Amino acid sequence: MKVLLFANGIISPGSVLSAVLAGAGDACVICADGGALHARSFGLSPHTIIGDLDSLSPEQVAEFRADGCQIISYPAEKNETDLELALLHCREIDAASVTVLGALGGRVDQTLANLLLLTLPALSGMAISLVDGEQTIRALRPGSHEIRGEAGDTISLIPLSASVDGIRTVGLKYGLHDESLRSGPARGISNVMLGSSARLNFGSGTLLLLHSRGRA
Repeated sequence: MKVLLFANGIISPGSVLSAVLAGAGDACVICADGGALHARSFGLSPHTIIGDLDSLSPEQVAEFRADGCQIISYPAEKNETDLELALLHCREIDAASVTVLGALGGRVDQTLANLLLLTLPALSGMAISLVDGEQTIRALRPGSHEIRGEAGDTISLIPLSASVDGIRTVGLKYGLHDESLRSGPARGISNVMLGSSARLNFGSGTLLLLHSRGRA
């Protein structure tokens, strides 16, 4: 199952966003609370809305429910954010891939927390991408990973663990050859794709891959 998940942050326009929305026809639309209003603005009908519903009025909730939307309500005082609950729900329904819109922008604390959700052990094995404007963000675990794009695209690699080791890249302007990226230094920022595909392999740690169309 493919899921298009709307969070309640800022959604920036761009070609990557447009491509995701153009291919949304066969996706299950799930919304974290006020993300339902984003979905509606793009002409999409949510299948499920999850959260404490503090960003929707009772009238709006009633409208979505009348349209056949499943409403999963949680108390306002909880340990998880609405997006975290929505992602965990995607795991429960065995989603194979999840594309998240509206997870970035606005509050820095929310943005950082949303990025770190990609490292949740409960979500390992599920392909999750955060998309905003011209940018796609993924968290990678050890192994081999293909990056598809165009020559000139910007690739940034940021370690989410203290160290990411044994990194080898092919098809990037500034290659890494069995090297490490450590938390703190910004060495992995603003690499460049040399063609339509690149490959990345590493042995340990967790790596955040940020792929921007063209020169960022």
